[in-house]
Amino acid sequence: MHLAVPSRQTRKPTRSEASHDVPAALLLALTGLIYNDWLLAFVLPTGLDARHSYASELYASDQPFHTLFAVIELIAAVSVTSGAVWALRRASGRWSGAGWWSLIAFGAFSVADVLFPMRCAPSVERRCEVVNPMHTTTSALVHTAIFASMVLLTVAARREADPVPAIRRWGPVILPCALVSAVATVGPLFGWPGWHGVAQRVHLLLVGAWLLVVAHALRTRHRREPCTGWSRPGPESRPRTPTHG
Repeated sequence: MHLAVPSRQTRKPTRSEASHDVPAALLLALTGLIYNDWLLAFVLPTGLDARHSYASELYASDQPFHTLFAVIELIAAVSVTSGAVWALRRASGRWSGAGWWSLIAFGAFSVADVLFPMRCAPSVERRCEVVNPMHTTTSALVHTAIFASMVLLTVAARREADPVPAIRRWGPVILPCALVSAVATVGPLFGWPGWHGVAQRVHLLLVGAWLLVVAHALRTRHRREPCTGWSRPGPESRPRTPTHG
């Protein structure tokens, strides 16, 4: 007589489970899109050359569209923080938990970045200082937090139970590219201005792509989640009557 034994099978997630991560995914996807608000400069008369100016010059205190870009940056900060807090509720381990906390810090430091803006735009005003102590500090913290999220969530995708192939695949690609493009923006801080705006905007596009990848991973997580349970006994597990031969 054969007994039914536990077998590993994949179940279809319930509607509530499948929709649990939707708010976090939507918020992070929204952030990935509006984080690149610098694209509005192509249709607005900002007076800044995107090739040779920092994106943060758009919301410098003396710029004509300071309020518009500052508000958009704040919306992005609130959006990414809310999405990360929501996702943190279902963190599968300490690596993913730390990764979500890094995104929360990213949002918080982004708020500080807006609260301590550049006084003026150094790319168009020669007397304007490039290094604003508070703004430079908050910007450095923003970069540190987003890079930490890339590292931690990629490690989590490889070591923890969550099946997130999107992060496992694209994290190791986006991280080094974003790091190189970020380093390429520091020229003006050392007296070598020029073309740093291109590098920074590439970096911002990569950060937006990272947030979209994370949002996609959250949205599709349940489709690949296995479960362990008792399977219904099949023909091979039913009692067999011995035969004589």
